[in-house]
Amino acid sequence: MRAWLFAGQGAQRAGMGERLFDRFPEYVAIADRVLGEPVRALCLDDPDGRLNRTRWTQPALYVVNALACAEALAEGPAPDFLAGHSLGEYNALLAAGCFDFETGLRIVKRRGELMGEADGGAMLAVLGLPPDGVRALLDRCGATDVDLANLNTAIQVVVSGPAEAVKAVQTEVRATAGARCVPLATSGAFHSRHMRPAQERFAAFLDTVEFRPPRIPVIANVTARPHPPDGVADLLARQIAAPVRWHESLRELIRRGVTETREFGPRPMLRPMWDSVAAEPAPPAQRRPGGTAATSVPGTGPGTEARTAPPARPAPAGGAPHPPPAGTASPPAAIAPIGRTPRAAAPEPEPVGDPAAARLGSAEFRHDHGLRYAYLAGSMFRGVSSVDLVARLGRAGLKGYFGAGGLDLETVGKAVTELARTPGLDGRYGVNLLHDLTRPGAERALVDLLLRHGVRHVEAAAFTTVTPDLVRFRFHGAHRAADGTPAAVRTVVAKCSRPEVAAQFMAPPAPELLDRLVAEGALTTAEADAARALPVAQDVCVEGDSAGHTDGGVSLALVPTTVALAARLTERYGYARRLRVGACGGLGTPEAVAAAFVLGADFVVTGSVNQCSPQAGTSDAVKHLLAALDVQDTAYAPAGDLFELGSRVQVVRKGTLFAARANKLYQLYRTHTGLDDLDGPTLAWLERDCLRASLDQVWKQTCAYYRDTGRAHETERAERDPKHRMALVFKSYFARTNRAAQEGDPAERANYQVHCGPAAGAFNLCVGGTALEPWPERHVERIADLLMTGAARVLSDRLAAYA
Repeated sequence: MRAWLFAGQGAQRAGMGERLFDRFPEYVAIADRVLGEPVRALCLDDPDGRLNRTRWTQPALYVVNALACAEALAEGPAPDFLAGHSLGEYNALLAAGCFDFETGLRIVKRRGELMGEADGGAMLAVLGLPPDGVRALLDRCGATDVDLANLNTAIQVVVSGPAEAVKAVQTEVRATAGARCVPLATSGAFHSRHMRPAQERFAAFLDTVEFRPPRIPVIANVTARPHPPDGVADLLARQIAAPVRWHESLRELIRRGVTETREFGPRPMLRPMWDSVAAEPAPPAQRRPGGTAATSVPGTGPGTEARTAPPARPAPAGGAPHPPPAGTASPPAAIAPIGRTPRAAAPEPEPVGDPAAARLGSAEFRHDHGLRYAYLAGSMFRGVSSVDLVARLGRAGLKGYFGAGGLDLETVGKAVTELARTPGLDGRYGVNLLHDLTRPGAERALVDLLLRHGVRHVEAAAFTTVTPDLVRFRFHGAHRAADGTPAAVRTVVAKCSRPEVAAQFMAPPAPELLDRLVAEGALTTAEADAARALPVAQDVCVEGDSAGHTDGGVSLALVPTTVALAARLTERYGYARRLRVGACGGLGTPEAVAAAFVLGADFVVTGSVNQCSPQAGTSDAVKHLLAALDVQDTAYAPAGDLFELGSRVQVVRKGTLFAARANKLYQLYRTHTGLDDLDGPTLAWLERDCLRASLDQVWKQTCAYYRDTGRAHETERAERDPKHRMALVFKSYFARTNRAAQEGDPAERANYQVHCGPAAGAFNLCVGGTALEPWPERHVERIADLLMTGAARVLSDRLAAYA
């Protein structure tokens, strides 16, 4: 297959297009009229050095690229795919028939004017470092207002930001072994957050333009995936302030079977990048069990560009239809989940292009998190939301949170290292930060690790109050922009089931807490200053009755109440950007997701449905169990980590006796003073059915565990307090049953502890009789597509019924 690549700003030179102007006089006449001066003189003579001024560079280069494309179309067939680097994307869309030559030139002229007004910025090409290495370098030199602007190849990255900050980065690069840098001749911080004012003005301009669906697949800079039929304007507006994901775009072309490219541009800039990416090791091709691709069902198959019928040969300059790709190349190798034997790699994610689903929820949320849907996959305990699961979502333009709860720091460190090295994520991954009342030092150590590894996104769960270490994570790197606007470079999505807890996260950190963190050296004065004007969490997720820890909250009451609270607090604290509210718990059908958005949710977070996916870090035995559930097949049981307090978790009831046995243990704890107070039959039941060992053996193992984890004081207390000893022995049952389920121990099937809510059963009923009924076909991005595209259809149908 063939692809045409169009160069962007930087490829211009005096004399460009010389042989093309006479061949296409009609286009030249249009350009002269739109630009108000002869385009031939601009390109050939470069009067007053205008070709290096953005407002002139962009339209001039667009014209030359368009003429070269018209010549190519007149001489031979159109390609199978199109792509363009930054400005070049407009030529790719022209060739795909999204607009005519004149419309495209008017768009580019306005883009050049707006970007040309930006000043005080600079851009720097960094060579020899991968993107995560550049991010680490930015953190080292405190360049919190510098962004990654162009991700060109695996070791070629362009950064963008204020001129002085970029100058500091240049010094740091030159001091880094194996790295070098080249300043770019630009006056603005293009493709960075500093272009958002221009982006907003450009978006308003694009609202006046009518776009046609691409008739040849065009890989978008913002997503590194084909433009959807109805999303061109949105992606072009976002492109101004978003990184150009060129490396991923080229990998996407290779994955779709492209072996031949042709570059359009006055200088050879893109071909070397293509050669570099094409030379990267290709993983082996993978097929699904049975040797064939799975059958698509609505909301789960490839995007619309793969279903378009083949049309006729295109006409020059106007773009035209062309057959879509017939297959794909080898997908990247799968990432093995922690604690499981890796299975054969699944086919690479194929996101569904559904503009209606992409409009659900908050556009600002999607933009801030770099997502195609206002949708997150929440964390699941002990790595059930695995590296594999989180990475697959990230490659599909979505985000998940690695389940760090219950894992040691070494395991978490390996997981975040693997995620940072995984291509195609572009920062779309996060880690769960689970509050532990009994181990405050563990939270501090985990935050230290996350900051050390450059993790930027956490999901905060089980917090009843805002803690110093959570504030330290959130505002590490916070600063004020040149105009004084406060900004944080890290995000916290706070899960809450009580409005008074949500209010704490929606408020700025307490002044005395910030003062203390500054005094301890945990935050700088500048970071604390920015924090005083920002919420602890911009995004608060209302947790209805859900898997795992639950207060049994009712989303129908909690979501609108919290949405109203967010509106009041946004006004009270004078935030420049409004607080956002998400919904989670019970989201297992498109109807449930649609209801969440109707209630006012800005985003949704799923959980239980993702546990029954090939990527989930649990055993196949558990997945078979989950795939057979109905909505009534869950129950409540004591939470092992907060056993003494009576906290509850929601678990699978069908096919396991865990809930019944765990509840009996809690009743014994409440009604007895210690193990010696239990009668003979109860002790025999405890050792035979629950502990699977004698009390003496279990106590020795318990002492060793607490000693090895630095908590010997717990067993020392237990020697003095029989009831505490009882609690520690009983809690060992919870740890063992969780581990047995993840490992799929057949001898312990009756004791499997599987955190799950009724959403899993609802999803099973939803996909019954479809290609997603077997759990091996339930890849996490397919679950997301089914729920979001289905929710969009539900809302459309319901509104039509009431019209």
